[in-house]
Amino acid sequence: MTPTNDEPVIAPLPANIPAPVANATQLDDAAQVPPELPKVNSRYIWFMVLAQFGVFMAFITPLAISLTIRVNTLAPGHPEYLGLIVGAGALFVMLTSPFMGVWSDRTRTRIGRRRPFMIGGMLIGVVSLIIMATAPNVVVVGAGWVLAQWGWGTVLSNLQISTADRLPESQRGKVAGLTSFATQIAPVFGVVIAQFFTGDALLLFLVPGAVGVLFVTLFVTLVHEADSRALPKDPMTVLQLLSKYLYNPRKYPDFSWNWLARFLFYTGITLNTTYTGFFFADRLGITVEAVTGIIASLSLGGILAITAGAIGGGFLSDRLKRRRLFVLLGGVIMAVGMVGQAFAPDLALLIAGSLTTSVGLGLFAAVDQALLLDVLPERETDAGRFMGITGFATSIPQSVAPLMASGILLIGVTGEDRNYPLLFIVAAAAVLLAGCLILRIRSVR
Repeated sequence: MTPTNDEPVIAPLPANIPAPVANATQLDDAAQVPPELPKVNSRYIWFMVLAQFGVFMAFITPLAISLTIRVNTLAPGHPEYLGLIVGAGALFVMLTSPFMGVWSDRTRTRIGRRRPFMIGGMLIGVVSLIIMATAPNVVVVGAGWVLAQWGWGTVLSNLQISTADRLPESQRGKVAGLTSFATQIAPVFGVVIAQFFTGDALLLFLVPGAVGVLFVTLFVTLVHEADSRALPKDPMTVLQLLSKYLYNPRKYPDFSWNWLARFLFYTGITLNTTYTGFFFADRLGITVEAVTGIIASLSLGGILAITAGAIGGGFLSDRLKRRRLFVLLGGVIMAVGMVGQAFAPDLALLIAGSLTTSVGLGLFAAVDQALLLDVLPERETDAGRFMGITGFATSIPQSVAPLMASGILLIGVTGEDRNYPLLFIVAAAAVLLAGCLILRIRSVR
C-alpha cells in the first residue's frame, strides 16, 4: 500500500508585493519542524479501525463481563478479587510497556518494526484467553489476565504507534474518532455475544477472541509496512534502556499535561467500569448472571451515544482545528453521567446516566487520542518509547484504581453493603479534572 500525497498548491505572490524575508531565528525554527507526513489512504484507515475493534473485542470483553462471571463462579461472595486481578495485570503492563515500545522502535525486519509485535502479541493473547477460560481457581485466572494485558496490549500499542508513524495532523482527528468509536463499541458487541455463552466458559472467552484474531490478521497481512532493516541500529546498554522509562517533563510540557489528563481520565473510567456488573446487580436486586442481558441491551443503546461523541468530535476537531474544547466538553459530559448513575433509583435513570457517560467517553477518548499525536515528542525516532510512557497513564490507573475502588466501596457501610454511589462520584471528579487539565496545553488549540 502506498500512501497518497495531497500536496497543497501554493499560488505565487503578486509582483507588486515583495516576498517576506525570513530571519535566522525563523529559519532555525523551520528547520526543527518535521515535514508534514503524506496522507494515508482509506485502506490503511479502515483496516486500522477493524484491527483495533478486534483487539477490544478480545481484550475488553473479559474486563466488561467475562472476568466478573468467572470470579463469581470460582469465588462467590468475593467481588474484591476482581479488583486484585485487574490491578495485577495493569501493574505488569506498566512495568513492561516502555521496554516493549523501545524494542519496537529498534526492531529491524523485512516486515517492519510494528508488525512482528502485533503477531507475537496476538499469539500470547489467544493463550491467555484459554488460560482464563479453563482456570481452576482465581489465581490462575489472574495469571491469564496478566498474559492478556501483555499480549493484546502489545498488539494495541503497536497499532497506535503505527498511527504516530504515519498519520499527518490533518487526518489525526478523523482516524482517532473512527478508532475510538470502534474500540468503544467493540466491548458492547462482546457483551452481547457473551450473554449467549455464560454457561460455557471456553466459548465465553474464545468467541470474542476469534474476532480479534481475524481482524488483526487482516491488518498484518493486507497493510504494508516498510522494511526496517536499513534503519540505523545503535547498541544500547541496560542503563540506557532503563533511562528510556523516564523523560524531562520540562522539555515537553504539553505532552506532560496530556499525560496527567489521561491518567485522571483512565482513573475515572476504571473506577466507573470495574464494578459495573456488581453495581447493577446491587442496585436492581438481581444476580450478577442476570445483569448480563441488561448490560448487553444497554450497551447496544450506547453505540449511538458513543458514535455521536467519538466520530462527531473527531471530525469536528479536524475541521475546526481545535482539540482542547472538545476534550473538556467530554470530561464534563462524562462527569454528569456518572453522578446521574450514582444517584439513580431505578433502571430508567441508570440507563440515562450510562448513555450520557457514553457520549462524553466517546468524545474525550477520540479527540484526546488525536491531541496525543499532536504533542508526541521525537515522533521520527522514539514514537514507541513515548507511546509506552503514555501507556503509564493507562496502566497505572488500571493497576491502582481497582485497589482504590475496593477501599472506597467499604467507606461508610457495614456488613455486605458496598458504597457504589461514592465510587461513581469519585470517578466523576477524576474525569472532570482531566478535562480541565487539557486547557494547560499551549501548542494545540
